[in-house]
Amino acid sequence: MKHCCQQPSMRVCFETLCFSSQRLAEDEEVTTTTAASSNGAPPRLSGEPVVVMAGSLTELQALLQSKESRIRDLEAQLRQRDNEILELRSHLDKFQSVFPYHIKNNTQLRPRKKRAQGISAEPQSHSTIQELSEQSFPTFDKNDRSRELIKGAILDNDFMKNLEMTQIREIVDCMYPVEYAAGSLIIKEGDVGSIVYVMEEGRVEVSRENKYLSTLAPGKVFGELAILYNCKRTATIKAATHCKLWAIERQCFQTIMMRTGLIRQAEYTDFLKSVPIFKNLPEETLTKISDVLEETFYNEGDYIIRQGARGDTFFIISKGQVRVTIKQPNTLEEKYIRTLHKGDFFGEKALQGDDLRTANIVADDREGVTCLVIDRETFNQLISSLDEIRTRYKDEGVERRRINEEFREVKLSDLRILATLGVGGFGRVELVQIAGDPTRSFALKQMKKNQIVETRQQQHIMSEKEIMGEANCEFIVKLFKTFKDRKYLYMLMESCLGGELWTILRDKGHFDDSTTRFYTACVVEAFDYLHSRNIIYRDLKPENLLLDVNGYVKLVDFGFAKKLQHGRKTWTFCGTPEYVAPEVILNRGHDISADYWSLGVLMFELLTGTPPFTGSDPMKTYNIILKGIDAIEFPRNITRNATALIKKLCRDNPAERLGYQKGGISEIQKHKWFDGFNWEGLLNHTLIPPITPKVRNVTDTSNFDEYPPDSDGPPPDDLTGWDADF
Repeated sequence: MKHCCQQPSMRVCFETLCFSSQRLAEDEEVTTTTAASSNGAPPRLSGEPVVVMAGSLTELQALLQSKESRIRDLEAQLRQRDNEILELRSHLDKFQSVFPYHIKNNTQLRPRKKRAQGISAEPQSHSTIQELSEQSFPTFDKNDRSRELIKGAILDNDFMKNLEMTQIREIVDCMYPVEYAAGSLIIKEGDVGSIVYVMEEGRVEVSRENKYLSTLAPGKVFGELAILYNCKRTATIKAATHCKLWAIERQCFQTIMMRTGLIRQAEYTDFLKSVPIFKNLPEETLTKISDVLEETFYNEGDYIIRQGARGDTFFIISKGQVRVTIKQPNTLEEKYIRTLHKGDFFGEKALQGDDLRTANIVADDREGVTCLVIDRETFNQLISSLDEIRTRYKDEGVERRRINEEFREVKLSDLRILATLGVGGFGRVELVQIAGDPTRSFALKQMKKNQIVETRQQQHIMSEKEIMGEANCEFIVKLFKTFKDRKYLYMLMESCLGGELWTILRDKGHFDDSTTRFYTACVVEAFDYLHSRNIIYRDLKPENLLLDVNGYVKLVDFGFAKKLQHGRKTWTFCGTPEYVAPEVILNRGHDISADYWSLGVLMFELLTGTPPFTGSDPMKTYNIILKGIDAIEFPRNITRNATALIKKLCRDNPAERLGYQKGGISEIQKHKWFDGFNWEGLLNHTLIPPITPKVRNVTDTSNFDEYPPDSDGPPPDDLTGWDADF
């Protein structure tokens, strides 16, 4: 107790000493003067206490200085450690890009327990190449040091390092300067962002949910998810010191990406049209060939082709010139024949099977020569004769007219809501019956008009209505009628009471090979129907596959589906993060080939319970996708044939994916993994499904999760008229 009582008085004494150091010094001076004048010992009452307190003060001041010095040393060590962590993290990123990405300790996969959310940017307008090439953004002067720093930061970033050098140069040109004072917020978690930054000077602190994550030094990119689509920031970034940054907006970035791809595709296609063996090919095939042409560079004097050698490659000169020579018999001399320039081609006979080279082709340009190259095997995989292209499905016009006639008199007020089947981004899906008809039930998709407008998804919703309204396929959910009022749009659809495939997968953990084969085959049939009509789906995942009462799977939710112009691509970023193809992430333009990528991802998820590409946030997921399927370690329960098919579907180059090449989707159906599968039984619905859901009656919702009522209340009216044709 005595010790406890002494502590406060010691603290008070210490504080008094520190606070009154100047006063004590003055007292000491007065006491010393008094002592000197008396020529004797200092007075007993005033002298002794001062000596003791002055000594204590000196010791305490020395102790404070020592501690302040120690704190400065520790702060210096902390800064050094921060720099070391930044450097190690940079090295780790580089190593991860080289070594395979191991999934959850190789084979211990955890099935995901949350529904995946689809993401969509605002639809891109159909700009012509001329419009894009003429569109300009302001450029900002930078010294060489700044340009190199921005370029280095981009090349050090897992996502942006995948861009082409021409794109990087244009991005560097367009980045504008911004400055932030110490302590100010640059990015706030939860805010919607559209800017990506590169830091030139200063330091920033990254936090999530008020927890410090890391410190970023100059030469780093941050905020890059915002240049893909309109999304909320996933972390807060605060200026720790005064910061100088370079920034670029999403619209500018995406235009640069889109323009590069379109201009290159048009240039390559024009090259191909000048070659006799290509000129009669359809535009769609020329586009596919232009996608697989590889740029190869040769130094002056390099032999691109050597006379007498065997080869299977064809070349188009895209930059520089080459010299054609022929070796004279019985001599080492080469006779000059002619010079070929940009747009000229050589080696075309190799594509037709004649692989013996008849001349030398030598790079003859001081700055080197760039050629576009394609080999015979790739060429043959892409060239399909017209008789191979077939549409298996008959015209569905008669059936659609019958459906339209049957539901013509049905009004919104005739529908009785029984239960909620699902909740989506724009509203809910309810189980309904038509008044007076207890024998059937339907699914009514109800979408809030104001939310559609806020997220700029009007075009996607109108496209969904058009595509589903025309479709008539046993593997696609049927749309019977649409309605609208002041607040909502409604779609009356077929009810599939077997529930979502995702719910069954979640409860079972994963499916075996034969079960996965059946559900994959159902999707292949749906894709065959859509792709033969040039419709891209873009949102494949277990959540969008519903089981009918017999256990057959049907594709639902066509919010991201789009009818493409023949041989053309689309550019809008949309899909579910774990399922999007690399070309969607890199904004290179995509077409039906992106659906084959997602089919490979679906197979993997059905077999394991989790998609192959999964990160802690969308940006990490995209970076894993860009590393490719070969960086993923497959668990042992996936068979060799299933692995082979997944890898052929998830090729980085869209033109190399199975289903997209010569023979089309039938190449998937012929794959070894499907050996012995009864495709005819699937089409005729005579094949017994692996899982038969229990459905007691037309109003049984036991195969669906339960959902609470909508707590948001009714949305505001929307009378702008954008939905006039809905």
